[in-house]
Amino acid sequence: MTILLFIVIFVLICIILFQYRLQNKRTKNLQYIQSKLQKIILHGADEKLLVVTDENELKGLLVEINNLLDYNQKILSDYRKKEIAMRKMLSNISHDLKTPLTVVLGYIETIKLDKAIENKEKDILLSKVHDKTLEIIELMNKFFDLAKLESGDKDIGITRINMNEVCRKNILDFYEILNTKGFKVNIDIPQVNIYALGNIEALDRIMSNLISNAIKYGSDGKVIGLNLNCDDDFTYVEIWDRGKGIDENEIDKVFERMYTLEDSRNSSFQGSGLGLTITKRLVEKMGGKILLNSKPNEKTSFIIKLKRLTY
Repeated sequence: MTILLFIVIFVLICIILFQYRLQNKRTKNLQYIQSKLQKIILHGADEKLLVVTDENELKGLLVEINNLLDYNQKILSDYRKKEIAMRKMLSNISHDLKTPLTVVLGYIETIKLDKAIENKEKDILLSKVHDKTLEIIELMNKFFDLAKLESGDKDIGITRINMNEVCRKNILDFYEILNTKGFKVNIDIPQVNIYALGNIEALDRIMSNLISNAIKYGSDGKVIGLNLNCDDDFTYVEIWDRGKGIDENEIDKVFERMYTLEDSRNSSFQGSGLGLTITKRLVEKMGGKILLNSKPNEKTSFIIKLKRLTY
């Protein structure tokens, strides 16, 4: 009987020691997790929690905490990118507003101070003031349009669109400009009508912007093209040129706020850098995507991808 009692006591002591060690190990793990989380939060470190344990409950908790850290780090990264983009946007807008306003002020001061100025010269200066004022209004409209698109305040009605008609209309709108500048135009639009989900006004603005960019930045190649095609699920509109193109390292930046194509194409041109960002947002509002491929001096193409309708 005494031996049996000693055995029971020994087993109980072993169990207590095992539980104590287990509890001690769990306490240390929890202290490590708390300390590590405090460090990550305090310093914004891009780190994960690494704990060696056999406890399934603790393993599950660690997995969820690391998932939360990944999500938090992604949110912080996106916030920093947006903050940097916003600073650049405000800086560029300030510069783009200051330049034409300074010019306008100079013209007005010339008209005001030069009492001997002739009417013909005054009319020329007033015409320049008018042009610069329109330039400022256009820039501000682009800024507010982008703000509305990104805040979700701008609704775009989606309907069935005849893409053949949209493509023909938009390339014809630039016929005189293309002819005057000596561009060769390659158009590939099928005879059979292709339909897509979209918005007429948004598509007109998108294509107008892309064709304008192709003329502006592809002037060296003197060739511009517009292709329309489709597969079973999507329609594709490609607008391309044979200009200087866009460096591979810059392609991912093209649709960012205030990034200007002259950053990678031609420094002699100036622009607000909002056009392509607005273009991308409009395409996304229609449930589509815009793709960019570029081989400098060979072919630079923007491709609009929209959901196809077969009825």
